[in-house]
Amino acid sequence: MQGKDTTLSTFHQLFAPLSNDYFWQLTAGMGVDKYAKKLNSLQLVEIIAFAQMEQLNGLRDISNSFNDPQFSRAINLESISFSQIARRLRDLPPEFIRLLFSYLTTRVGQEIGFANLRNMVGRIYLIDSTTISLCLSQYRWAEFRRTKGGVKLHLRLKFCEEEVLPDKAIVTPARPADKTQMDALVVEEKEALNVFDRGYVDYKKFDRYCEEGIRFASRLKGNALVTVVKDLPLNPDSKVKQDRIAYLGKDGVTKMKHPLRLITTEDTKGQPVVIVTNDFELKAEELSEIYRKRWQIELFFKWTKQHLRVKHFYGKSEQAVENQLFIALITYCLMVMLQLRAGYQGPLLTIKRLIRTCLYEPFTFFVQNLHLKPKRRSRGRRRIDHEDFYREIVKQVLAGEADYLNDVTYDPLVL
Repeated sequence: MQGKDTTLSTFHQLFAPLSNDYFWQLTAGMGVDKYAKKLNSLQLVEIIAFAQMEQLNGLRDISNSFNDPQFSRAINLESISFSQIARRLRDLPPEFIRLLFSYLTTRVGQEIGFANLRNMVGRIYLIDSTTISLCLSQYRWAEFRRTKGGVKLHLRLKFCEEEVLPDKAIVTPARPADKTQMDALVVEEKEALNVFDRGYVDYKKFDRYCEEGIRFASRLKGNALVTVVKDLPLNPDSKVKQDRIAYLGKDGVTKMKHPLRLITTEDTKGQPVVIVTNDFELKAEELSEIYRKRWQIELFFKWTKQHLRVKHFYGKSEQAVENQLFIALITYCLMVMLQLRAGYQGPLLTIKRLIRTCLYEPFTFFVQNLHLKPKRRSRGRRRIDHEDFYREIVKQVLAGEADYLNDVTYDPLVL
């Protein structure tokens, strides 16, 4: 049963990190609500985040959501047309949403504690991109191939104790290569280890990273020219097959100035994987295990596409698409903060599912249900020990207590 005070609801607690002095100062400084007559920027973010969590199909579905008085009261808006939502989503400056996302990532880091984000090998950052296909006839600005459009989300994640947190994002059309955004995503702190895939291999950038002390680990392309300088000793029990120091590139053309370390290991299918890094301090086994964690960013992309509706867009303009992608990342951060506030250690998907059922309920009710232990209603399938059952009948026959066996209604298998 919903509480009378909406400020105590799960909805309010979910979006509480947005409604603060920073948000309103940012709104006033950029003038994003200067000409907004009905739908302000906070309400817009709440509406789109709600639509993504509920996986609504279009703007009309969002507009129809206001027929629910609970939703209308939570947003503090009686109604809004789909065209007004479309205009606000299109006209809202992407820089405003990017700054809001950056602010929330800092807040999440503060609540978790930056010390916890640092592993024994330093801070690990996972870098990759994902391409989202678009209809070229409706998204002309997102030309990818002759008959296909697309947008690319370049992302950097912080890795922390088998969990990932979004740290920085860049949205571009799908055509530019991944490595064009490499410098913008790589963390230059000495204690940071940047982990990315072979789509980011660039010998000139690698040389610069070596000169500036920027640590990285990547996967080497299969056609790379390698000049081995030295073989490093290996642990006989290690899964690592080779650990070598080598130069990459062709002599006089693309050859690197600085040597790198090449670690050869195997994937889950037994196929060789060559990891290239400028870190000569960590053990080969540690670097091999760290690179395996790169798949966490692939799982993050899959999670957001599946649960935050980033495969379907509510607007057609470049700004609307970018705004929706960043609002999806903001929604992820808000759910993580709600998870921390509730003290829940389980999967984030449980948070999302329970939000949908307890959105307008008091936050205390949400927390109680989140920590509620499932009741076992069944003892499971019971197995009958036929040998023991037979021995028991024999005892009854010998004792003269088996007259019931002459009863035609008796079923020995039904106790």
